[in-house]
Amino acid sequence: MANPDHPQAQDDSGHAHGSGQIELALTLATCLGLGVALLDRFALTLPQGVVPAALAMSFAAGGIPAAISALRELFGRGRLDIDLLMVIAALAAAAVGAALEGAVLLALFSTAGMLEHRAMGRARAAVDALMALRPETALRLRGDGGFDEVAVAEVAVGDHLLLRPGARVPLDGVITDGAGEVDESTITGESLPVSKAVGDALHEATVNLHGVLTLEVRRGLGESTVARMIDLVTQAQAMKAPSERFSEWFGARYTVLVLLGAVAVFATLWGLGNSFDAALYRAATVLVAASPCAVVISVPAAILSALSAAARGGVLFKGGAALERLASVRAFAFDKTGTLTKGRAEVTGIVALQGSKDQVLAALAGLEAGSEHHIAAAVLRAAKAAGLPLNPAREVKAWPSEGITGQDATGALWAGNTRMLDRMGAVAGPECDALQAGAETIVYLGRGAVLLGAVSVADALRETAAAGIAALRQGGVAEIVMMTGDRREVALRIAASLGLKPAEVHAGLMPEDKVALVASLATKGAVAFVGDGVNDAAALARADVGIAMGAAGSEVALQAADVALLSEDMARLAMAHALSKRAARIIKQNLGFAIGAMVVLVTGGLFFELPLPLAVIGHEGGTLLVVLNGLRLLRDPILPK
Repeated sequence: MANPDHPQAQDDSGHAHGSGQIELALTLATCLGLGVALLDRFALTLPQGVVPAALAMSFAAGGIPAAISALRELFGRGRLDIDLLMVIAALAAAAVGAALEGAVLLALFSTAGMLEHRAMGRARAAVDALMALRPETALRLRGDGGFDEVAVAEVAVGDHLLLRPGARVPLDGVITDGAGEVDESTITGESLPVSKAVGDALHEATVNLHGVLTLEVRRGLGESTVARMIDLVTQAQAMKAPSERFSEWFGARYTVLVLLGAVAVFATLWGLGNSFDAALYRAATVLVAASPCAVVISVPAAILSALSAAARGGVLFKGGAALERLASVRAFAFDKTGTLTKGRAEVTGIVALQGSKDQVLAALAGLEAGSEHHIAAAVLRAAKAAGLPLNPAREVKAWPSEGITGQDATGALWAGNTRMLDRMGAVAGPECDALQAGAETIVYLGRGAVLLGAVSVADALRETAAAGIAALRQGGVAEIVMMTGDRREVALRIAASLGLKPAEVHAGLMPEDKVALVASLATKGAVAFVGDGVNDAAALARADVGIAMGAAGSEVALQAADVALLSEDMARLAMAHALSKRAARIIKQNLGFAIGAMVVLVTGGLFFELPLPLAVIGHEGGTLLVVLNGLRLLRDPILPK
């Protein structure tokens, strides 16, 4: 049966027992042989030899592939497989003259297995289909203004690509010319087109709807959005949830117990004076009734369906373990910049203490030229809008939660917050008071202990952030906090718009402070941390569930996280949390039903002479029911209502 760790169940390429087509043919042959035998039993008298041939075909088509698979497991991995139980039970039935019942078992077993594999394959295919959307070629611009169509694998970082209307984006990059709308539903699940202009990021596999765009490639094929998603899916398939590990552990050990129990039943009944055939028939019935197929398949059916539904909605889990842990989370901790805010800050004020405002802005832009920080992007946009020349600094070094240092044509240069100001021994004069009084972020610029000026930057709240936090509260999350390295005045401005209380705001934090706060929250129960930057990596790793803004977040954050939120719609985080809780409920339902049904069938087989056909129907019917119950989650995608 569909053991997820079984070669037969590894159906990612559409193969099981060779291929999906062969599996279907074998199932049809098994059922055809059974049908002929049933026709002879209940309707027509067929010529001599037809029924034995039909039953032989049914046993061969339904039993040989399962037997081969079971023997591979036994001798290759030293494990007794559930398929072996079914083959032995069918052969035992044939040995006591109940070949028709054995054929019924193999037909239902083969049919159920085929349906399960195809259903589970659809759960995986919902994710795999997304990976097939990456284009094969791109239009690479030449220096003379023309372009060449080249394979995407030949495109290098820094190349400029031409995107025509309707074209799929070949690689991650930034728009350098043009404007239009882009369909990002393939990556983020967002149904509405997103307006894009110069400076905005484009993600691989999204579609340019209108206008002609020029894209500067920022990530190669191996580091693109789709490549990272493939890595996440690969990790997800390899990392099993605790429930999955339990079902596999239970199935592997229980199979041995079932075989020993069937032998004990046969020996006991035969020893008490029952005929050989009667004892063997009862043992075969117990073997079928006690087989743990439903227990083994019940958890993967729900886990894979939930992972697939989440992926279609722009949320990728690194395996079922992350999905299960998210269901138990009692507290959510959010980084502010780029998570609760758009991360698209704007320069709102400039104070020049040495030189002009343009000189301060130009020097700061040169120092920030190589940074991916949101504040750096705001400074660069402001400098570009002012038409200022960009002279990138050399020997640039980032100081987490403090600032950045480097060398320009004049000498050593630094920029950062008050911690960097103190580190350099500089003092903010009264000219900066107006900036300090606001709720914006202030970036100081200086050389050694000499302060050159300061720039104020404000970040806009993400439109869906407030609704997402409200939905999490409604979903039963006990505690929500915001963490940031920014000033408290800035943090409180954002918190007020989100409905967060001052006590739920933690500002002025270093990366290690975030880790300590996450650890403190974890003492009360499972905690999830949501962030997108390099500074968040340690907190993401420390949390029970780390959630990264995967499409726009840093590579470090994505690697440290357990979940990637590809959409910018924060409300989907609450939907993913609700989906994980529904998946947990369905897993409990499936395990409860599967174990309960098995107990009833075993009791009937041991004490009430349960007929083998009823045991077969109960066993296979129960297996299909738990699979269908789990697959209900496929119809529960994370999409806007």
